[in-house]
Formats: sequence, structure tokens, C-alpha cells
Amino acid sequence: MDKFDVIIAGAGTGGSLAAKTVAEAGLNACFLDIKKETDIGRKICGDAIGKHHFSNLGLKEPSSDEIEGIMEGIEIYSPDKKTSYVVKGDQLYGFVLNRYRFGQRLVSEAKSAGAILYDQTQAIEPLVEGGRVCGVKTKNLKTKSEETLRSSLVIEATGFTAALRKKLPPNLGIDLTVDNQDVEACYREIRLLTHSLDNRSLCQIYLNQKTTPGGYYWVFPRKGNKVNVGLGVAMVEGFPKPKERLYQHVLSQPLFTDSSVVDKGAWYVPTRRPLNSMVGDGVMVVGDAACQVNPIHGGGIGPSMIGGKLAGETALKALEKGDLSREGLWEYNIRYISDYGAKQAGLEVFRILLQNVGDEDLNYGMRYRLLTEEDLLKVSLGEDIRFSITEKARRVFKGLKNISFLRKLKNAAKLIREAKNWYKAYPSSPADFENWRTRTEDLFRRAVGQFAA
Repeated sequence: MDKFDVIIAGAGTGGSLAAKTVAEAGLNACFLDIKKETDIGRKICGDAIGKHHFSNLGLKEPSSDEIEGIMEGIEIYSPDKKTSYVVKGDQLYGFVLNRYRFGQRLVSEAKSAGAILYDQTQAIEPLVEGGRVCGVKTKNLKTKSEETLRSSLVIEATGFTAALRKKLPPNLGIDLTVDNQDVEACYREIRLLTHSLDNRSLCQIYLNQKTTPGGYYWVFPRKGNKVNVGLGVAMVEGFPKPKERLYQHVLSQPLFTDSSVVDKGAWYVPTRRPLNSMVGDGVMVVGDAACQVNPIHGGGIGPSMIGGKLAGETALKALEKGDLSREGLWEYNIRYISDYGAKQAGLEVFRILLQNVGDEDLNYGMRYRLLTEEDLLKVSLGEDIRFSITEKARRVFKGLKNISFLRKLKNAAKLIREAKNWYKAYPSSPADFENWRTRTEDLFRRAVGQFAA
């Protein structure tokens, strides 16, 4: 039975960053993945990431063979496609990655730092003794044998499946489940077109509740004449199959005539704020397993790397102090939730608004600029939307035919500020957590109630 300082379950972007961080500090660490080492990084994904994440994390930017395209901004289309907004900014400039090569690089860096990789190893359940997590029960997929790996700390990074999180004891204070209404079911294909896109520097997003209820579809340029095209729908009761919708409403468009499939697949994305708490005695949660995903566009590469690095740094301090209790790991919650988590909370409010606005309202609002490119840029950056008196008067005048939509926009701006400020005031210790969680759940119930009315 092997014993480590830290076990990281999952070798994706979050898990690899956590493994690299603790191994560079000299800790005895291993990271597990269900895939063969040569397959890690093969993930169905939108593949886009902002350049700012690399500078903020102190990471080397992707090399040329890890990049499929440069993203200068996003072009967002109204449901009727008569209006489009081009949204650009420093934090929207970035890359469309070759997800496989980038994933392979992160694994290689973690191994070079000293982390031991157990590939083709399935994390079955957490090992719990005395009310705390102290290892992982695993299955070697090559030999079919089961093995228990012990550690002082476990970092759960198994992605949306959350193989360990779902089996944690409830008394650890980590949410075991995520509501389906906060999940997008997605399907995407890499397609080779017969011609080049007109503008290869913009990632295109199309809003349409009839085609993609609770979500959107996208076209992201890649090298040559290839594109990443896909869609996501909210997993509410009776949701349509994403693949069928993609073929019926998107791939039937002239752009894709005679195009061919290079790669394809489906996956699920938690599009909500992060878990209320991501730590328990002997365990931390990162990446999709912790709902560290942008609630609007579903991008999770950058947030998961943030989570992985912060978890790794917290692990170092906790092990040095010899305190791997929930309280000893609480700093991870504070650092992630009061910063990027506050942005996610505001974006979730905006997501709830978009999911409860009809196509006619969106067409009208974008055509008459009740919602502008600047508003969308501010929302995407986690900034407040504030209307001056003059701006309010102008928008009210234009919105007289659609006063309910304007009212929802104003309520959203208020709730976005409230959510962000509340998350920035995340409790400094577990003692105040239950009150914070209760008020948080009330805030998002109010958002659903206001926008669904």
C-alpha cells in the first residue's frame, strides 16, 4: 500500500496544475487518470482560453503546435441573426487550443516536477477513516486489480463525473450533487470546411432559445479550414438531444455543405457558481468537479487551472502546519471563491436572465441596443453594469415597447452586483459558513423568481 503526501485524482488541466504545484515544492505526490498517458488531453471541449490566464498563473503560453487559432474576441448573434455584437478586450484575447497537445504538456510538466502518474487507474471512492479522507480506493484498468493508495491529503479533480466528491460523507460539508438545471448537455464536432471562414479571429456564438433552449451554439475557427462547431442545452426536464439539434439546425446551414467530420463527441458542463465549499477534512475539490466553469460560455480550462494552482498552494501550507482539517484547508475556499468565484456568481445571475428571456426579447434588445457590447464586455469581465440617468432615459425610451425586458435587465444589473459583493465577503472560517450558504441559496432563488416571472 503506497503512501503519499498528496494524491490528485484526475490529470486534466486542474489536476495537472495541482500535481505540478505540490511536486515542485518537493512533496511526495501522485496523480491518477482513467486514460492511458498517451490519451490524456483528448477531451471534448470548446478549446478556447484567454491569454491572461497564463500571465496570471505564471505559466508559459501555448507553443505553436498547441494552438489551433488566435481569438481576438467573440461575435454574438441575436436569434434572428439580424444583429451581431463584436465583443473584444484584453481578457477576451486568447487561443483556441489543440486540447490534446496542451493536455500532454501539462502532464509532462507535472511529471518533470516529480509527480508520479498512475495512468489507466480509476478512482473508485475515497478512503475515509475517523471522519476524514486519507486516501483513494482505485482500480488498475490494465490488471483489473484494486488497490488502496493512502495520503495525507486528496485533491478531487475527476471532472464532471466527480467520482470521489459524490461519495464523500455528507458531514464533510461539500455538496455531493449538482442540480441538472445547472448543467449543459453538449455535443460538438471538429469539421473540415470546403472553404475558409470570412473572419478567422472571432469565435462566433449564436443565441436561440428555440434551437438551443437554455444554451447556445458556436463556431470557433481552427487551423486550415477546420472549425469547432457545437451546441449546448440546459438539462431541464425533457431537454432535446444536442446532437440531433446540431444536425437539424446548424450543420444543415450552407456553411457546412460538403464538410467532413474530423472528430466528434458529447460531454456535460456545470454552468453555475462554484460549490459553496470545496474543502473537507483531508480533501479539496478542483475543476469541473468543483463547478469551476464560466456559467455563460462554459469555458473551464482557465478556471480549473486557477483552482488547481490554488489548491496546490493551500496544500503546501496545510502540510507545513500539519493541519489538514476543513479549517486548515479553508484558505482555498477564500482565495478562489472571493475572487474568481465572485465573477462566476455574477455570471450565473446573467445566465439565469438569458435562460428566461425569449428570442423576441433578445432580438429587440440587441437591435435597439437595450443591451450593448459594452454591457456584455463588462459582464464577461466580472464588472458591474451601471446605467447613468441619461442612459436610463435613452434605453427606457427605446424600450417602451418591451418594458418587461428592460425591467429584467435592470434587476439583473442589481443582482449581479449583490452576488459579486456577497461572494467577495466569503466567510473567513467554517464557523460562519452555514449562514453564508443559506443567504447564497436565497439570493439565487430570488434571481430565478424574478426572471422567470
